[in-house]
Amino acid sequence: MGKLTFEPIWFDSLGAKSSCTLVRTPDVRVLIDPGVAVMQPSFPASWAKKLYWEARGRRAIGKASRRADVIVISHYHYDHFIDFDRGLYGGKLLLTKNPNEYINDSQRGRSEHFFNNLCRAFGGIELEDVLLERKPKTYGDPLEDIPRARDKDFGDYNRRRRELFRKGRKWFQNRVKNWNSAKLIPELKFKGVEVKFPDGKEFKFGRTRLRFTPPLFHGIEFSRVGWVFATVIEYGKEKLIYSSDLDGPIIEDYADWIIGENPNVLIIDGPITYMLGYLTSKITLNRTIANALRILKKSDVKLMIYDHHLPREPKFKVRTREVWETGKQLNKKVLTAAEYVGKTPKVLECEG
Repeated sequence: MGKLTFEPIWFDSLGAKSSCTLVRTPDVRVLIDPGVAVMQPSFPASWAKKLYWEARGRRAIGKASRRADVIVISHYHYDHFIDFDRGLYGGKLLLTKNPNEYINDSQRGRSEHFFNNLCRAFGGIELEDVLLERKPKTYGDPLEDIPRARDKDFGDYNRRRRELFRKGRKWFQNRVKNWNSAKLIPELKFKGVEVKFPDGKEFKFGRTRLRFTPPLFHGIEFSRVGWVFATVIEYGKEKLIYSSDLDGPIIEDYADWIIGENPNVLIIDGPITYMLGYLTSKITLNRTIANALRILKKSDVKLMIYDHHLPREPKFKVRTREVWETGKQLNKKVLTAAEYVGKTPKVLECEG
């Protein structure tokens, strides 16, 4: 890369759940998803080490924030944002996931808590003081936005899949009722901070373009953990995509989108192999691997940081072997964030 550069601040491969990234161009410095969380109980390390790595990640994120002009929060999971640190957010433009729609109930609650802390710290008021009444809004079927995934032939699994879609649409309509009945959280502007909701929008800083997708499923279709947005940063002919939590990606249309964007650098999370047989299946894992392979083969991506969710169990490279091998065959770098900075993923150190 040339004038568009990035720095992995903290990732799962460094020992705590995170995918915090600092991106720099001559015009702007953008810190994406400044969150960190302790690894799950099954991670092969002591509780003391897990707490130590989480603390180190938190300190690294705090230091990185002092170099940033803009902070992006793709969704309200605690490994993607910290609630609350005045020093982290003060003096910044915050581009945060719209909390009023395409959000599940728990993340709506987290967003209210976060924005209330912002209001108190920088405005001396309560969030309740600025909430607005909203007009009911209608929403179409989210599957219309992902026709390839919707219509994919899974053979014997198709019947089960139709049932999952039926339940998913019902769940979605219940979320719509909640969105329409809740008060509207507005974009905010105080002396020390400004908040905008960038979903589906574009921002320019000199010659740098920041583009954000509309809401995308966090994983599989109708994922109950909600929605995220992906971030595209462009400077001249250089392009970086931070895809946030697409889990692989699982959904074929999202892989198509990445291929169409054709980034130089792709920062993408991997499948949740540590939950194989519990929250994910072999069918789902095969979808994510096939999509990752298509991205490598059909785009000009030169570097793929393949990390978040993935290095939480020691067999992650075995279970996604084709992706790493294909990267080598195509002379493309496929690396965890730890490997990118010359280190061994913690889960492999612990296992060894």
